[in-house]
Amino acid sequence: MEKHANFGSRMGAIFAAAGSAVGLGNIWRFPMLVGDNGGAAFILIYIVSILFVGIPIMVGEFVIGRHTQSNMIEAFRQLAPGKWWRIIGVMGIGVAFIILSYYIVVSGWTLYYAYSSFSGALSDPDCNYGAFFGDFVANPWLSLLVAVLFMLMTHLIIIRGVQNGIEKCSKVLMPMLLLIIGILVVCTFSMPGINEGLTFLLKPDFSKLTISVVLAAMGQAFYSLSVAMGCLCTYASYFGRNTRLVSSALSVSSIDTFVAVLSGFIIFPAVFSVPGVEVNAGPGLVFQTLPYVFNMAFGNVPFLAYIFSGLFYILLFLAALTSAISLHEAVTAYVHENWHITRKKASTIVSVSAMSMGVLCCLSFGVLSHWTIFGLTIFDLFDVVSSTIILPLGGVLLALFVGWYLNRELVRKEITNDGQVSQRVFPVLMFLLRWVAPIAILTMFIKGLMEMFGM
Repeated sequence: MEKHANFGSRMGAIFAAAGSAVGLGNIWRFPMLVGDNGGAAFILIYIVSILFVGIPIMVGEFVIGRHTQSNMIEAFRQLAPGKWWRIIGVMGIGVAFIILSYYIVVSGWTLYYAYSSFSGALSDPDCNYGAFFGDFVANPWLSLLVAVLFMLMTHLIIIRGVQNGIEKCSKVLMPMLLLIIGILVVCTFSMPGINEGLTFLLKPDFSKLTISVVLAAMGQAFYSLSVAMGCLCTYASYFGRNTRLVSSALSVSSIDTFVAVLSGFIIFPAVFSVPGVEVNAGPGLVFQTLPYVFNMAFGNVPFLAYIFSGLFYILLFLAALTSAISLHEAVTAYVHENWHITRKKASTIVSVSAMSMGVLCCLSFGVLSHWTIFGLTIFDLFDVVSSTIILPLGGVLLALFVGWYLNRELVRKEITNDGQVSQRVFPVLMFLLRWVAPIAILTMFIKGLMEMFGM
């Protein structure tokens, strides 16, 4: 068996883990939820949730991954041999595969919209953006083509390995992502709706706060960091012994939150610049509402509409790619290590398998739209099963495992790097893992089930 891989530098490790966390959820789902839940007040609860729920669980995953130097399933087998706790690893790898299968479909959309932006198709004043999107996703050949292209890009990065593939690409993709988002934020300051957009994002209206808003913010914080998917545990297995787990978690969370909030700075000034467009446009905001908004906001300077729209969808693509790499790697690492086959073969098995499931997800918007289970299309079923059921349960169990089952001294040594880092944060993290995180996530889980069943 070949030597276990490691990241070559701390910066590479941070960028890779940040790339796992930064995804479509930051640039697509976060602004949508901010719009639905009152703006700045939601953001404040989100940040608090990151600190008290997201970061402790991320540190817990880092502890498990680095200590065992293994994929998520093998890690729990080592730490709890013969115990049922291994189910957490199975759930993590399983949910990573399920999410990857439908994630590549939406990620393919970002490719098509980037192309359509620069080709001028989205700048046509006569374009019906709702019909444009509907026709695209219902076209089986076109939607499959972009999904396959996206998967191929992900596959080619994964087969190159940890340092030459994941780390090198992360060092390029993350700075590119941050540069593009910076350019777009600067551009928004020339929009007429900048004042209204900033007020919406920065001035909290606490009258908007309800239990549902608080739980939505907590849920987004949890999902945004990509915890309980096996990704962070797998990446942590590539960390060196000198990597400081808490500071790494803080760095990753800061980048993730930074990107999410800045995406709001891009979207909402644009939305407020166009009369008649609502900030709570829902899931259609990114692919149906924003093309219209960009076109109208830069109506006097059509060239800027091309550039702004194109850069925005490239931003979405980069965010999607960094997350897809981590999802793919979590499953590939398991197949590679536990099936005792080469990384190239393992990656190919995962790519082909996920793409096969992705085909069904892709076609569920068109020719297979009549195939439903419990009233859900295949795409929606995968989304609900992963985000509403498996992920929250995995998060609760992971917090309980690290907080209550795992040897306390082992956790202390990992968090403090064998005493080289201050121990003051250790009891705080243990309290959050034992009590705050499980209760918070369990509450979200119950709320999600109630909504799913119309209760």
